Amino acid sequence: MKKTILVIFAAGTLGLLVAGFAGCASAANKSSLPKEETFLEPQAASKFSDIPVPSNFKFLSQESYSFESGGVRVAVLKYQGKADVDQVVNFYKDQMPLFNWNLLNAVEYGQRLLNFDREQQSCIVNLTNKGKSVSLVISVGPKSEFKPRKSEKPVK
Repeated sequence: MKKTILVIFAAGTLGLLVAGFAGCASAANKSSLPKEETFLEPQAASKFSDIPVPSNFKFLSQESYSFESGGVRVAVLKYQGKADVDQVVNFYKDQMPLFNWNLLNAVEYGQRLLNFDREQQSCIVNLTNKGKSVSLVISVGPKSEFKPRKSEKPVK
């Protein structure tokens, strides 16, 4: 009788332990699931109407400058906002083509750098992750004309 009670007690204890570990495992799996993807919205009004900025980003006017004359514009615009840096990268990959900007290349390691161009302009979007916020620097300028030089000697 004592042996039967001991076996039942051990089996019950083992069952509780297994159920407890299974609960912990499922809780761990829930926390490792990807977060629901949220999309950033562009600001209604930004410094340049053809370069979108996420709506929750604040313009840092003291650290920015811009110049426009005769159809030429040069600017370095700085913003700060709370967002996931990868969401901001995706925002620019999605939004810039809507304004006829072509993505030339992207460097996405640590600091993110996206290079766009169109017609006679180039735009560099530089993103730096700073904890829970992102520092955004948008540089705009005219494209330089690339004219390959003819070499006098053939390249071997």
